[in-house]
This record gives sequence, structure tokens and C-alpha cells, in this order.
Amino acid sequence: MEDWMKEAMARARTAAAAAEEKKAANIVLLDMRELSSISDIFMICGAANERQIKAVADEIAERLDPAVSRRIRRDGEFGSRWVVMDLGGVLVHIFLEEERERLELEKLWGDAPRIPAKA
Repeated sequence: MEDWMKEAMARARTAAAAAEEKKAANIVLLDMRELSSISDIFMICGAANERQIKAVADEIAERLDPAVSRRIRRDGEFGSRWVVMDLGGVLVHIFLEEERERLELEKLWGDAPRIPAKA
């Protein structure tokens, strides 16, 4: 595995651990390298309410290396039904559960191999 992919994988697993700490639901990592030029890895998780979405996003940003945290791009804030974070090679999608079910990103990207959240 290339060094850049190892780094992206480490960021994805750090994000997954942070989401798990904040009780996010159904955390999924997808290997997007062969399917999308947008990102190498998607992390998708669910939250019960807007407050939990914010808590998950904040925990992810806090756990990442400070050099990475300064570069995070984040779309959607408190009151959003969906927050997207660009961690550099990793796109994190944090949804309200009903929004996640409606959009079905896992189904849309069903050909993407799943990556274990833990090494």
C-alpha cells in the first residue's frame, strides 16, 4: 500500500473511532479509489439528532493531527441533517439516520469495497 493511502486509512480509522466514541450509528468505511475521483475513502455514519451530528464532527476534528485539523473543510453546521468533512483523501458523511436512509449512499456506492474500521 502506498504511503499516501496508509495516511488516508489512518485518518479514516481515527475518524471512525471518534464517531464510535460519540455513539454514531452504523459506521461504514468505503474504498472509493476505483470508483470516484472525489476521494479515496468515504466514511458514513448516522446520528440520532443534530446535536449528535455536531458532537461527532467536533470529536473527529479534535482527534486528528493539528496539521490535518487546520485543513479540514466542513459543510453543514448545527441544525444540519448532514455534515460533510473533507479530511484530505477521506470524505466523512455524518447523517441524521432518516436522511441517511433516504439518500442511501451505501447503496449508490454499492460496488465500493468495505474497509474494516479497525486495523
